[in-house]
Amino acid sequence: MVCHQVFKKIHVGDFIYETNVFHPGRSDFRRSHYHQSEVWSVVTLISVHLPKTAGTSFRLSLREYFGEGYRDDYADGGLHRSTRDRCTLAIAAARTIDAQGLGDVACIHGHFMPVKYLLLSTRSPLTYVTWLRDPIERLLSHYYYWQESYDKATSAPHHRQVIEEGWTLEQFCLSERFRNLYTQYLWGFPLESFAFIGITEFYREDIVEFGERFLGHALPLHRLNASVHSQLPKCFDKAFLQRVRAFHSADVQLYRRAVDMRSERHREGLMRRDVLFLEAANDAKHA
Repeated sequence: MVCHQVFKKIHVGDFIYETNVFHPGRSDFRRSHYHQSEVWSVVTLISVHLPKTAGTSFRLSLREYFGEGYRDDYADGGLHRSTRDRCTLAIAAARTIDAQGLGDVACIHGHFMPVKYLLLSTRSPLTYVTWLRDPIERLLSHYYYWQESYDKATSAPHHRQVIEEGWTLEQFCLSERFRNLYTQYLWGFPLESFAFIGITEFYREDIVEFGERFLGHALPLHRLNASVHSQLPKCFDKAFLQRVRAFHSADVQLYRRAVDMRSERHREGLMRRDVLFLEAANDAKHA
């Protein structure tokens, strides 16, 4: 089954954009469809890397699998622009990409708003994937990772501001700029429009599932930038964590929905397996 398109008006202030948000069904594409010397005309994989959700590890696996058909997209600059500017630029990029196409690109991965590629779905199937992590763990990990990785020559403006102004953890966690990061990235793009959402806490299990469902076999496994701060919430005052969780309530809700979707996906998989087992047993009985 392919994607079912639904036209939807998106409002940001007085800015209105009509886009074709789609709802993927079962998107199955296999390595047998892809050869590095040919255009992969079956489907294009759009992988949205949300910061500190194991996207760097997933990137290496995708690059190894797709080879010359893989492209990075990390040029948009993250969250240092205003919400309106980010959305406007994403829509402008969508029109440019739609006009130019993607050529022989089979997989795109990076920090971008997924609406950037939506217009392409009118001409060819797209399969959107991403990973989500508990938003409070993600936020705390993000802060400490920035403390350790800062490079004045190369770091983005918002990273530079946090370090050079000496932001405290509380300032970072309760900053409007970084509030509900998932919700900011996924503007105009409901979770249901992803064909696959991996949960970072189950990375090893979910990357195997992704490979088997969409590529026909497991992806090569890499694990880079695995945070040493993954258990940080246990180290903080409960009242502080409750404040942060309330402040990022939209992302908390998104994450809970994604976890529920994963559970439902697994239940459906078990049911399909049981049906296939019963059908095979019945066929053997009447053979």
